[in-house]
Amino acid sequence: MTSSTTVDKMNVAIFDTNAALGQAAADNFAEIVKRAVAEQGETSVILATGNSQLSFVHALRDKPDIPWDKVSVFHMDEYLGISAQHPASFRRFIQEKIYAPFHPCAIYGIEGDAPDTEAELARYTALLEQHKPVVCVLGIGENGHLAFNDPPADFQTENLLHVVTLDTLCRQQQVGEGHFAGIEDVPTQAITLTVPALLEPAHVMALVPEARKANAVKAALQGPVTEMCPASILRTQEHVKLYLDRDSAALL
Repeated sequence: MTSSTTVDKMNVAIFDTNAALGQAAADNFAEIVKRAVAEQGETSVILATGNSQLSFVHALRDKPDIPWDKVSVFHMDEYLGISAQHPASFRRFIQEKIYAPFHPCAIYGIEGDAPDTEAELARYTALLEQHKPVVCVLGIGENGHLAFNDPPADFQTENLLHVVTLDTLCRQQQVGEGHFAGIEDVPTQAITLTVPALLEPAHVMALVPEARKANAVKAALQGPVTEMCPASILRTQEHVKLYLDRDSAALL
């Protein structure tokens, strides 16, 4: 780690490389999970999907002592109307990147293609309330979004999930990351955990590598706390730790 600081209430750590960021995040995650299982016998976690999480997921492979057989995994968003088999499905990411190598005791996926969206929101809300995840590992979008809460995000909602309309910058990011051939292929709506739901676990880890996130990081840390930059809310929470690399921190 090259440096560590606090911005408002949030701890910020900056690492030399994306790989070092992922390793440190995996170390912290493993400690949280092992402690929770030791205290409660089981635990649950919320994991993000997407390219920013890959160094962390890779580093988890070097943590054979994580008791995955006592861990339930939630994710935080899914495109509306998309199947779990679609190449860009976040359920597919969780299946391939988390379930296949680690075999947690349960994977709870948001069914974006459920025939009754309201029923799906109620089902997933009930699961979150039942399991009460101990840690949320998330990223920050190029437009400052948290999960699929694009600007202007709702910081005050009492709901744990809602349906959102994705803005153009968010949809273009999905194309840039290689998940879709063109923006016309990206769904316009998604089901996502709300900002309060993402912040509810006792531990929140925000993993934000890569130069393409530098503008969003600068806005989140040095601009106003505003719903027009959803990630700015992280600064107000002392249980959040932000992991940056040199590229994502370059404009600070």
